[in-house]
Amino acid sequence: MSMKLFLKLVRDIKQSIGQFIALVLVVAVGAFFYAGLITYSNNLSAYTTGYFKDHNLSDLNVYYSHISKDDIAVLSEIQGINKIEGRYTFDAEQAFEKDKASLKIHSIPVKNEINTPAMIEGRIPSKKDEILLDSHYAKEHLYNVGDQIRISVNERNFTFIVSGLGENVEYAKKNEIQDHTTYGFAYIAEETVSEILDGFSYNEIMIDAQESYDIGELGQAIELQSKRLPYLNQESKERTFSYSKINETIQNNNLMSKVIPFVLFLIEAVILFLTMSRMIDSQRNQVGIMKALGAKNRNIMLHYMGYPVLVGITGSIIGCAIAAFVFVPLVTASSARAYSLPDIQFSLSLFSVIPPILFSSAFGILSCYLSGRNILKERAAQAMRPKPPKKMKKLLIERMPGIWSHLSYSYKLIIRNIFLNKPRALASSIGVIVSTVLLITAFGTQTALLKVANQVEEVYSYDLRVDYKTGTDTDTLNPPSGIKNSYFLSTFPVAFIKDNEQENANLAVTEKDNELIHFFDENEKKITLENSGVLVPQSYADKYRIAEGDIINIQFMAPDLQNKSADMKVLQISAQYSNPSFYCTPAYLESFGIDYSPTSLLVETNNATDLISVRDLFEQDQRVDTIADKNDLKESAQYILKQNSFVFIMFIISAVILSFGAIYTISSINMYERNRELATLKVLGYQKNKINRLIFFENILLTTFAVIAALPVSGYMYGMVVEALSSSHQQIPDQLTIFVLLVSVILAYLLTILSNLLLRRKVTNINMIESLKSME
Repeated sequence: MSMKLFLKLVRDIKQSIGQFIALVLVVAVGAFFYAGLITYSNNLSAYTTGYFKDHNLSDLNVYYSHISKDDIAVLSEIQGINKIEGRYTFDAEQAFEKDKASLKIHSIPVKNEINTPAMIEGRIPSKKDEILLDSHYAKEHLYNVGDQIRISVNERNFTFIVSGLGENVEYAKKNEIQDHTTYGFAYIAEETVSEILDGFSYNEIMIDAQESYDIGELGQAIELQSKRLPYLNQESKERTFSYSKINETIQNNNLMSKVIPFVLFLIEAVILFLTMSRMIDSQRNQVGIMKALGAKNRNIMLHYMGYPVLVGITGSIIGCAIAAFVFVPLVTASSARAYSLPDIQFSLSLFSVIPPILFSSAFGILSCYLSGRNILKERAAQAMRPKPPKKMKKLLIERMPGIWSHLSYSYKLIIRNIFLNKPRALASSIGVIVSTVLLITAFGTQTALLKVANQVEEVYSYDLRVDYKTGTDTDTLNPPSGIKNSYFLSTFPVAFIKDNEQENANLAVTEKDNELIHFFDENEKKITLENSGVLVPQSYADKYRIAEGDIINIQFMAPDLQNKSADMKVLQISAQYSNPSFYCTPAYLESFGIDYSPTSLLVETNNATDLISVRDLFEQDQRVDTIADKNDLKESAQYILKQNSFVFIMFIISAVILSFGAIYTISSINMYERNRELATLKVLGYQKNKINRLIFFENILLTTFAVIAALPVSGYMYGMVVEALSSSHQQIPDQLTIFVLLVSVILAYLLTILSNLLLRRKVTNINMIESLKSME
């Protein structure tokens, strides 16, 4: 009997192969995203943890005008320091035919144990005039081991031999757009420093702190001990651009690897539950026949449970296989563009297939149990009989003769069929509601991503941002001619503190009338800086429930400010989608006894011609550290879009597949349940096209009801996804546009039409004699 039940399962699949494929695709989509995202998140997290540990990323970098080996030896006695190394760091330039490039060059200690390079080719420089070059920069400019490289330092030219190519943990992320053409890093032997300086000293120390030692306390102790030294600044690894960016990515990916698969698995569960429930209910006569032939209730239940288990196993294997061949290579390429992580590999674990199988099978088995237990309680003869016709009262519309009498027979048939089979209509509607909600969420999230990228240009309207080197006195600066507007800016590393929770942040300070930075609230209404408070990013406000007029505690983390804290009044909430910062004016900052020392200058030039000359003059200024322009902003915005769009494009494609799977399977079961009714219409002379039209209009009507119900649900669902993907360091705009809703609704109708077209064959293949046979 078990073999016969298995053969029946195979026959059922063969008879409704389209439905089986649709359900397999539904499961495959969830498995695809789960396997892909969990692989990316876990592998990136595990690799970076090991990479930073193996190459001993410095916990703290301290900067001086100059410092000797003896001074470093004294500092090494400070409690909390495990290892300490000194080096000399300077900026160099290279001129090429079309553009210029800058190199950040460090001396490398003889016994290098902190920030050790990962060698790609060649060896670490050990002799005078040798250089270890950034492998990505070398690739862009066609440098190989053994080549000569000419650089310019303070208008002096030097020639080096490339001894090796490598990467370094401190440059896992170089800049916002990971530009290897105009920016690189390099390392030289210590003995070469005396040539560049005409003497020898260090200007930076790297510190490996003792495990679990408080870096803030260690920083204060070093600053205190450095009072007699030309101390400039310090930066913990959590504050470095590279470390903070890569950890932010890991955190966001970790969220996405949980949220997106969970949403998809939930939708999968609804579709499988509806499908299996309807399938068993539609085969109650076959259940009766199996019982009459002596099959045990347990075996019959296991027979039906085999269907979702088979769907779950097949779909999960296909989804994970596609993830291995599509998702993993794409994220590998994306990671290579975004970071410099040598030899990182993303490999799909075989265990990734287990959660999708268990999840999809569990819901299928549950639906089989809940649907089958009542039918199995019936006697064989009772189960073999068709259900008695339902009694139906007159519909409200039937009691309106002016309307009902004017409807054609076909429309009357459609309306009565919907209300006669309310559970079936409800199940069909739920399937369409789920698919429409998913489509709206997918398109809405992609639109939000576009908005994040586009806001960069809306917020910043300067032509140039000039960052000066640490210690530069901005009072002595004389900006070149050709400038229309210019405003100073300074950024303080701070910690936001609330209810014993502390989170790193940045406080940007600029003039009240700065017209080159624009602020907006969540409704895109322009807001301005005032001298009476601080602008708080929407991302922090949402996470910590901050409202306008609240008092928030900000602690200044720069060691020279000795953890000074200030209770600041919230002026307004500012929508900042990427790299959010707190903003206030110099006057408000000084009201807390903190001096305003600008570190950057925002510049707007008169015209494009002046922009070229102004930039050239700034580039010649030795006090300038870096320069960014409008093109950098545009590239940064496009980079954000390019790096994230793959996942959301795949999410949209998956939403379409899930939606089609839901609509097709529900429509397929509807056809199966109505075989007798449709056969009767064929006998009565209804043409095939007319029957197809009846089914089509009924499905369109159900889709219309479902779309109307889906609109409010989709807003709630979209809000949940946005909230889950947002963090204090990243705000996703929670706004659904009419365009997104319209596109999603149109697509839901198109998928309904496609399902109807694919099911037309079933109407043609209805066996009228078999369908009309009465079961006595």
